[in-house]
Amino acid sequence: MGNPSPLVIDASGRDIHEEAARIRESGPAARVALPGGVEAWAVSSPALLKRLLTDPRVSKDPRQHWARFMAGEITPQWPLFTWVAVQNMFTAYGGDHKRLRVLVSKAFTARRTAALQPRIEEITRKLLDGIEEAGRDSRAVDLREELCYPLPIQVISELFGLPEERGPELRRLVDRIFDTSADPGEMTAAYERLYVVLAELVAAKRESPGDDLTSGLIAARDEEGGTRLSEQELLDTLVLMVSAGHETTVNLIDNAIHALLTHPEQLARLRAGHATWDDVVEETLRWDAPVASLPLRYAVEDLDLGTLGGPEGTVIGKGEAILAAYAAAGRDPEHHGKDADRFDVTRADKEHLAFGYGVHHCLGAPLGRLEARIALPALFDRFPALRLAVPEGELEPVGSFISNGHRSLPALIV
Repeated sequence: MGNPSPLVIDASGRDIHEEAARIRESGPAARVALPGGVEAWAVSSPALLKRLLTDPRVSKDPRQHWARFMAGEITPQWPLFTWVAVQNMFTAYGGDHKRLRVLVSKAFTARRTAALQPRIEEITRKLLDGIEEAGRDSRAVDLREELCYPLPIQVISELFGLPEERGPELRRLVDRIFDTSADPGEMTAAYERLYVVLAELVAAKRESPGDDLTSGLIAARDEEGGTRLSEQELLDTLVLMVSAGHETTVNLIDNAIHALLTHPEQLARLRAGHATWDDVVEETLRWDAPVASLPLRYAVEDLDLGTLGGPEGTVIGKGEAILAAYAAAGRDPEHHGKDADRFDVTRADKEHLAFGYGVHHCLGAPLGRLEARIALPALFDRFPALRLAVPEGELEPVGSFISNGHRSLPALIV
């Protein structure tokens, strides 16, 4: 890339939406500098992004299609190395990705997700009991810490068949993986420890299978060739589902609570019956995408964006990197109008790309929606006078340009 002054991305994510606006202002596909000075194309136009996410000339495999990775220029010292170097469905391309997705889909079924609803409701009730106790005498309660975090980690632990006592460690490891400002060595160590934890789980489930996702993945067979997931593919798949499935749901619930507490008129519309909780979930996903930007994809060949409905004369060169700018796309005024920055639960068009699009669309999206659809009404019904305990401006971001939520969400439940 020859641009001398790409837009520099703030790794800490201090102001996700101000940066998203700057990306949009730079054009539908803008050159950006990621942490470490690594350049990529940030695509913020929803229409162009959808076309690229479904184009077979766009890959997620750096070993085959990212020129700098293949040249050895991207090393484990790069802060985002583990995001691009993992080998699972997240980075698979073509036939490899199709085979893995078919096998995983056999285990991660709609039935298995739906069967979790009573348990999600039960976990939510117990968490709300704890919140009520913690909030007595007008004490502030951190809702991210007491609801948004523990609900998804308990659900995914039970989905995997992971013993409950391993939940806290699982959470710590995922936190470290999503902190893109962390020391690369710490992030690598977190990945290595996560593999150890999940390898122990797989060994236990081989010995004593149960009605859980891990046992289902072990048993899944490809109908065409009769193949199974290899041991490494199995572990890689579990790592992907833990890291992607947990943090995304945490931020979805967090951001929805924040949106309603800072937009009381929207909460009033909801309570008056002018919108549903599904509207709240989808508008939150559009307005405050839980994953702000997702690294990375790569051009398999030169991509003339003009032929894809993008800017004429702009070409993403073969081997160059592409950043899916989901937060920027969600508030694109070309698609959502001049009020795209406004949170509006009655908005007619809430289309978003928060869970991706095309062959890499998030398999866990139905589960994330289900958890939010259960937790949010339960929280606001239980505590109708809920309000933030601090001014909105004092809420801190989570500390990553990838993960989009709040470091804490202190609230009063009176």
